[in-house]
Amino acid sequence: MNIAENTTTLLQEIPDHVQLVAVSKTKSNAEIMEAYQAGQRVFGENKIQDMATKYEALPKDICWHMIGHVQSNKVKYMAPFVDLIHGVDSLKLLKEINKQALKNDRSIDCLLQLHIAQESSKFGFSEAEAEEALTLAQSLEKVNVIGLMGMATFTDNTRLITQEFKGLKAFYDRLQKEYSQLNTLSMGMSGDYPLAITEGSNMIRVGSKIFGARNY
Repeated sequence: MNIAENTTTLLQEIPDHVQLVAVSKTKSNAEIMEAYQAGQRVFGENKIQDMATKYEALPKDICWHMIGHVQSNKVKYMAPFVDLIHGVDSLKLLKEINKQALKNDRSIDCLLQLHIAQESSKFGFSEAEAEEALTLAQSLEKVNVIGLMGMATFTDNTRLITQEFKGLKAFYDRLQKEYSQLNTLSMGMSGDYPLAITEGSNMIRVGSKIFGARNY
């Protein structure tokens, strides 16, 4: 199990236009540094406190992505440094991100999370709610909505997954005609990223394929 080799292989395998987010949640600083030394610079965490601790300890040219569900009251802890927030799923959260970005005198990039899966446990906007969020974001000075994120149903049914990715890509294409700043479509994880890339994803979130099975 070699993290550096896995990272190098994956970076070579995916197309140049696809951004790899290495999902480093539960991983040690030493494990993250192995991927870093293989050339990986973008890491995704799902807990804000963990991400803040790692940010302090690790090289400052790392881009930190918040990929988990975000609680509004925790935004202040990552506002000084977070590079991209993947899981924006409420208007309240957008407003809080703007408020904390203003306090830190920086703009924060965000993705709107769309609910595309069959499971009710997944978070996310409907298409109509996402359009409302985009309208609101236009009036928020320090929030940049740069794209969409979606998680497919956890299943072996590739037809269903493909259908979910196709639906999100079609919505993204439609929005892009009106909002030219949209440039990121984040869909695809360790189990389904090849399908996601085929269906138009340009950002994938991969953990186990780099770091091995999760440490709980």
